[in-house]
Amino acid sequence: MQVGTGKSILNGIAIAKIKIYKAPKLEIPQGIIDDPEAEIARLDEAVEKVIAEQNMLCEKAKITAGEDSAAIFEVHAMMMEDDDLMDAIKEIIENQKRSAEYAVDVAFDNQAEVFKSMDDPYMQARSADMYDLKQSTLNFLMGADPGAMQGTEPAILVAEDLAPSETVRLDKSLLVGMITREGSSNSHTAILARSMNTPALIQCKEINDSWDGKLAILDGYNSCVYVEPTEDLLKTLGDKMKADQAKLALLQELKGQPNTTIDGHTIKVYANIGGPSDIGAVQQNDADGVGLFRSEFVYLNSKEAPSEEDQFMAYKHVLESLAPRTVVIRTCDIGADKTIDYMKLDHEDNPALGLRALRICLTRKDFFKTQLRALLRASAFGHLAIMFPMVISVWELKKAKAILAECRLELEKEGYKMAPESDIEVGIMIETPAAVFMGDELAEEADFFSIGTNDLTQYTLAIDRQNAKLEPFLDTHHPAVLRAIKATIDAGHRHGIWVGICGELGADQALTETFLRMGIDELSVNAKSVLPLRKIIRSTDLSKPAANKLY
Repeated sequence: MQVGTGKSILNGIAIAKIKIYKAPKLEIPQGIIDDPEAEIARLDEAVEKVIAEQNMLCEKAKITAGEDSAAIFEVHAMMMEDDDLMDAIKEIIENQKRSAEYAVDVAFDNQAEVFKSMDDPYMQARSADMYDLKQSTLNFLMGADPGAMQGTEPAILVAEDLAPSETVRLDKSLLVGMITREGSSNSHTAILARSMNTPALIQCKEINDSWDGKLAILDGYNSCVYVEPTEDLLKTLGDKMKADQAKLALLQELKGQPNTTIDGHTIKVYANIGGPSDIGAVQQNDADGVGLFRSEFVYLNSKEAPSEEDQFMAYKHVLESLAPRTVVIRTCDIGADKTIDYMKLDHEDNPALGLRALRICLTRKDFFKTQLRALLRASAFGHLAIMFPMVISVWELKKAKAILAECRLELEKEGYKMAPESDIEVGIMIETPAAVFMGDELAEEADFFSIGTNDLTQYTLAIDRQNAKLEPFLDTHHPAVLRAIKATIDAGHRHGIWVGICGELGADQALTETFLRMGIDELSVNAKSVLPLRKIIRSTDLSKPAANKLY
C-alpha cells in the first residue's frame, strides 16, 4: 500500500480506481513550411473554434460551478481576440516560415512569460490562462481529443493540476474524487469539488504514474490517499463512506421542515448566490430565501458596464423564480480583490482600505443610479430587499437611501411598476469595527443588518485575508470577532430590526449554537450548507446551559 498526503478540500471518502489525467503529448512540427497563407487559414479556423469552445464552457460552468467560475472563460475568449497576440503568431508563420503549431507554441509561451514578470499578482496569474489557451489551440490544430483523457469509467482523477477549461470539460458523472500535485484552496479544482460535494486532495506530492488503474481510497477527513489499500482499511473506510451517504439521505428528509430549535426558537436559513444560475441550488436545498445576491458578478461577467436593462433582466429572473421568498440583493461591491478594467479604478497601495463598494457608488452617482433603477423595476416581480455594503457612517446610509428615493421618483414619472416602498427593506452590511461601534445609530436608519464576517474578521484582527502567510494568525473564532457579532445583534434588536450573518462563519457548524444563543435571526450560507445547518438547529435546545462560551 502506498500513502499520499496533501490538503483536503472537502471532508468525505471516495473509493475507486485511479485515472491519471494528462494532456496529450503533441509533437510540434519544427520544419520550414511552403505555404504560410494555408497555415494562417488553419490558425484562423482553430482560433474561431477555441473562442466558440470558451463561450460554450462559460455557459456550462454557470450551471456546474456558478457565475464566479464561468467568468474566466469570458476572459479567455477576449484573450483569443487580442490583436497583438494574433499578430505575433502570424509574424512567426510569415517571416520564419513556421507551422501554425510552432507559432502558437512560441507566441503563447512568450506572452505567458510577460505575465509572469509583472508585479501585479492578478496579472501574474494570467500566465496559467495562456498555457491553457495554448493547449486548446494546439488540440484543434492537431486533432487531439481532450475528452479522451478522462476515460469512460467512474474514477478518482489524478493530475498535476487542472486548468479551468479542463475542469469544466470533465464528465461529472464519472468523477468520484480528485487529487492534484499543485493547486490551492481557491483553485478551480477546489471550487469544483466544493460545488459538487466531491472529495478532493490538493498539493499531494507523492503522485506518480504507477498509480494509474489501481484501486485507491481518498480520505478527505485525514487529508490522504491510500493506493492499493489493505482489506481491513477498505472495509473500515468503506463503512465510513456508507455512513456519510446515509447522513446525506437523512438530510433530504429535512426539506420542508422549519429551522426551529427543540425549545421552539425559529430562525431563517437563506442561501448566498452569485447570479441566476444559482437559483436551482437554492430550490434544491430548500433555502428560505436568498440572504446575499452578490450583484457584482453581474458586472464581473460583462465586458462593459451592464445597462439598466441587462441588470433588470438578471434581478427580475431571480426574484420571479424564487417568489415569494425574500431575495436580498447587495449593491455593487467592487474594489479590493474584485477589480474590473472598464471601471478604470486608480491603483491603490492598500485597496482593502480604499475606494470600494458603496464608496465607489456614492462617488459615481450615475453608475449607482443605473443599478438602483434596475433593482426597483425588478421589485415588481418578487420580494426584494436591498443591502448596501461597506457602510461605516450614518451619512453614507442616508445618502444612499436618498439616491434610492430619487430613482423611485424618476421611475414613477416614467410609468414603471415597482413594489411599494414599504415592501422593500433597505439594510446594510456590518463589516468593520466602525459599523459595530455605530450599531445603534445605524439601526435607526436601517431595516436590517447582515454581518459580513469575512471582512469583519479581516478588519477586526488587522489581517489581510488574501495573504496566505498570515493564515496561522487568522483566528476566525477570535473572541473579538464573536463579541463584535454579539454587539451588532444586540444593537439591531434594541431598535427592532432583524440581524443576519452572510459571511463564511454563517456555515461554520462549530458556531451555530453560539449564534443561536446570541439571538441571530438569519444565517445566509452556500446552498449546500442549508440542510446540515437545519439539522443542527433542530437538534439544539437553548433552554439548557451552553457547554462552553467562546467569547
